[in-house]
Amino acid sequence: MHMEYFKKIPKPVFRYYDPARLVLGKPMGEHLPFAMAWWHNLGSAGRDMFGAETADKSFGARGGAMKLAKAKADAGFEFMERLGLRYFCFHDLDLAPEADTIAETNERLDEISDYILEKMKATGIRCLWGTANLFNNPRYMNGAGSSDSAEVYCFAAAQIKKALDLTVKLGGRGYVFWGGREGYETLLNTDMKLELENVALLMRMAVAYGRSIGFKGDFYIEPKPKEPMKHQYDFDAATAIGFLRAWGLDKDFKLNIEANHATLAGHTFQHELRVAAINGMLGSIDANQGDLLLGWDTDEFPCDIYETTLAMYEVLKAGGLSGGFNFDAKTRRPSNTFEDMFHAFALGMDSYALGLIKAAALIEDGRLDAFMQERYASWRSGIGAEIRSGGMTLERLAERAESLGRPAPPESGRQEYLQRIVNEILFERA
Repeated sequence: MHMEYFKKIPKPVFRYYDPARLVLGKPMGEHLPFAMAWWHNLGSAGRDMFGAETADKSFGARGGAMKLAKAKADAGFEFMERLGLRYFCFHDLDLAPEADTIAETNERLDEISDYILEKMKATGIRCLWGTANLFNNPRYMNGAGSSDSAEVYCFAAAQIKKALDLTVKLGGRGYVFWGGREGYETLLNTDMKLELENVALLMRMAVAYGRSIGFKGDFYIEPKPKEPMKHQYDFDAATAIGFLRAWGLDKDFKLNIEANHATLAGHTFQHELRVAAINGMLGSIDANQGDLLLGWDTDEFPCDIYETTLAMYEVLKAGGLSGGFNFDAKTRRPSNTFEDMFHAFALGMDSYALGLIKAAALIEDGRLDAFMQERYASWRSGIGAEIRSGGMTLERLAERAESLGRPAPPESGRQEYLQRIVNEILFERA
């Protein structure tokens, strides 16, 4: 195993993350299957719309695209081993750059995936999920599955097919559809009905092909409301779930929820997790956060313990994830050294570990659950239970209302009391 890229960087000492620590009877490492995002950690070099790269992610490679691809793989596995990460995620073109033809691109992907597979066997590191990059190439300027061009649609299908091949080859637990450009800028030039139908057809074909080659994991949609398109069809969790159910895809798909995308949609991260969970579609998480002062996808490493605690509360209440926690996050542009990469992951891993500890403490404390039981007690007996049973009619309810004269006022929601409980638990010793 190559240990040449980061050997001078001290291994981070975690304050809260301990994979062997039992939380609610299960090791922390099982609660928190962390994954490295190949694209950000090994590819993001600080470029933004106003300036060039500030970091060197060439990893000393010289001599062509495949030398760089293998150097990234060497660096990536060394990085994951030093941090104790168990998983990685990838886009097809993260692993090797696109060539002039599909055949040449696939040859590159076969070569690099063989190389990665050997590293996986040597280290025990696994693939959490794969996906296809259907947004960078200019041919996808109007979308991939939602493109106005049938030829572009065929290219998208070819990429998805190969990305599914790679995901199965590398043993991925999931496959993600992020509709990077599946949307529109203006309805004046958009046939929304046709585009949505075509996206659904492409997903159906992907499910059929994936199952035919032995993919047994979940397919995911990753909701995002905007950017790069003004309006994207997978706006939020509720929209994505409605789409999946409308097209009969809900048996094969779950959601990959990203914290930063939730805030771009005008929701909290907790809200999106709850919507996915109550619909039985909470699958995986992109663990990052956004800057509420900025109106775009900043993909910052998570450091807000309130947010990680409330997120882990939702995950624990839902019984965990079928996927994992992918750090779809990048160091800030001025944080441009390899050491900064380690600090960033240690920050994210400790933030979620502390969030898990505190979420478990909230559950064990029991006051939130007790309040919820009390608040909705009227629905477990009497007229409430009859309504919930489904055997009531509007006429009978109207008669009941007349007999009451006027209803008793609802009990206090006690929001401040509940927020005090959260603060009490958060600021006790972990």
